[in-house]
Amino acid sequence: MNEIFDDSTLTEIAHLICGDETSLLYRKGYEIAAFFERAGWDDVPEYDGTPRHKWARELLKERQEDGTDDAERAILRLANRLEYYNQQQEYRATLKRLNEVLVLDGRRIGEDGGQLALVRCEAGFEDEVLQLPRVELKVSVKDVVSDPDLATAVQLRLDEARTCYEHGAYTSAIIMLGSLLEGVLAHAAQVRAAGVHMPKPLRNMGLNDFVDFAFKNKWIEHDAKLASELVRHYRNLVHPLAEKRTGHSPNRDTLDMCWPVVNATLNDLAATATAPPVPVSVRAPAERGRDGNPNASAQRPTPASVARRRPGGGPVVGT
Repeated sequence: MNEIFDDSTLTEIAHLICGDETSLLYRKGYEIAAFFERAGWDDVPEYDGTPRHKWARELLKERQEDGTDDAERAILRLANRLEYYNQQQEYRATLKRLNEVLVLDGRRIGEDGGQLALVRCEAGFEDEVLQLPRVELKVSVKDVVSDPDLATAVQLRLDEARTCYEHGAYTSAIIMLGSLLEGVLAHAAQVRAAGVHMPKPLRNMGLNDFVDFAFKNKWIEHDAKLASELVRHYRNLVHPLAEKRTGHSPNRDTLDMCWPVVNATLNDLAATATAPPVPVSVRAPAERGRDGNPNASAQRPTPASVARRRPGGGPVVGT
């Protein structure tokens, strides 16, 4: 089914095609006709001297009324890097403004099978739609990772996850977050666990092992441990066969559930950065609790839960 756009959306798209703003790529009348041809339109008329914006807008409206998908083709061509040879600033400005326009109409530019596509999203203003409903990240990566090179790599994954989110690449974003989560937990196990019995050699541990180990040593809270299973499940979709078996591809809602887990884990790791590991000799009785409840230890205050209850918590420095 062809995408149907509001008249106001088509009006703004025509402005972007014409490029009348100084930050955009300016197109003369005949260049607008050539643009439509590059977008895959058939039978594009010659520019007739009508004011450029009016001419482009009327063509977009006519094609939509004719039931073609030419308006969508023009929009995707605006987002195509091939349209901006050696004009990166104009490309970025156009893409930003394009998404601001589209999101009001419940779409945004994303990808489908590696190709540019229009992705359905909640209609609203750009800054509202991109606001992830999540646990606030109250720390920086450097508060969690003491190795400068590793901290840089972790921050890059955080930034790339945000970029993936903005462009509708939700599976890629979750894979980035899962990689980040395993990296910071592996680092914690390496630098904090001196003298503590490891369940297996560090090189043989996976994300699930690191989560369990961090929880046993009270570096992360019980909620972060339980919820991390969701991230681990979707992170495994890096293997296409795993996605085929589950019969589900991550979407925006999936990512909105996974991101808080990563933020909560980073907050917990920062709050417990100076906490000593739980000695092996007292760990088992402490976890059993007085009444034999294996979850009793999760009810007692820990450095992470105390930090969560502190007012403020510092500035937000991540995503």
